[in-house]
Formats: sequence, C-alpha cells, structure tokens
Amino acid sequence: MSELTTAARPYAKAVFEMAQQDGTLANWSAQLAAMSAVVSAEGAAKLLANPRLSKEQKVDLIADIAGDALYDKGHNLLNVLAENDRFALLPEISVLFEQMRADAEGTVDVDIVSAYKLDDKQQKMLTAALQKRFGRNVKLTTSVDSSLMGGAIIRAGDLVIDGSIQSRLKDMKAALSR
Repeated sequence: MSELTTAARPYAKAVFEMAQQDGTLANWSAQLAAMSAVVSAEGAAKLLANPRLSKEQKVDLIADIAGDALYDKGHNLLNVLAENDRFALLPEISVLFEQMRADAEGTVDVDIVSAYKLDDKQQKMLTAALQKRFGRNVKLTTSVDSSLMGGAIIRAGDLVIDGSIQSRLKDMKAALSR
C-alpha cells in the first residue's frame, strides 16, 4: 500500500495545488471520488488491464461511467494517468487529496463507532471535546456496533482511541493469562 501512496502523492499534490489555486476543491473532491469509484468497481481492474483497449478507449470508458461528475481538467488527469498506466492510483490520489484538503481547511474527519446510538447532545459534546483536542473543526461520522458492549472507538486519521468494553475485556483477559 505504501508503494501506491508514494506513486500517488505527486498526482494528488499537483491536483490539490491546481484546485486550490482555482478555488475548485469541492469540484475536485467529487471528480476524484467518481473516478475512484469507477476504477474500484468489481471487474474494473481486469477491464483496464485489457491490452485490446487503447489508452484513449480506457479514458473514454472511465469518463462515460463517471458522467457529469467529470469536468475538463478531470478528463486531463485521466489522460495523464493513461499515458503512465496509473489508473490504479486513483483511489489513493483521492484519499491523499482529501487529506490535503482537510489540512488546508482546518478540518478533521472523525469516525465514532459506539455500542449504542449517540443522541444529538452526546454528539455535540464529543465534537466540542475533539475540536478542543485537535484544534480543528471536526466532521463527525457515527455508527453503531453492538459487539462493543459499551463505550466507543474513535478514529481520526492515524489516531485510534479505543474506549470500548470489548477492548477492556480483551486487555483484562491478556493480563490474567500472563
């Protein structure tokens, strides 16, 4: 995976700098998400690896499927990726672009998986606490996993805070088995 990240970084950086200069960060987010979804779809890798399809045909295929989400400069990116046979990098380019965008906008995406559904008050409290901790605006996404038994798991980028009962029980079991 790190090879993909290394190869995708220059593309993501170039797209980000262009989008930031043009003031089209949101448009590029949508374009990259659409292109990424197309190349990540089941069977897409096999189709894009087909030697009978020309580079232009592959670009046109992705552009047709992406539809209205793709603009001129997005089409240009597809042409560059086709020339270098790098369509597989699109999902990673999209991820890196979103990270750069979040850094530039001073936001952080936080996923919270809890044992029970969080009400609005709990979500607001968590958002305020996380904004204080990160010094950024927080975009909160919540989901429920009843196997946690209680507590929650918070993920923000590389940071994971596991405050679930399930995790504590595993820790206790490991400590008792020593």
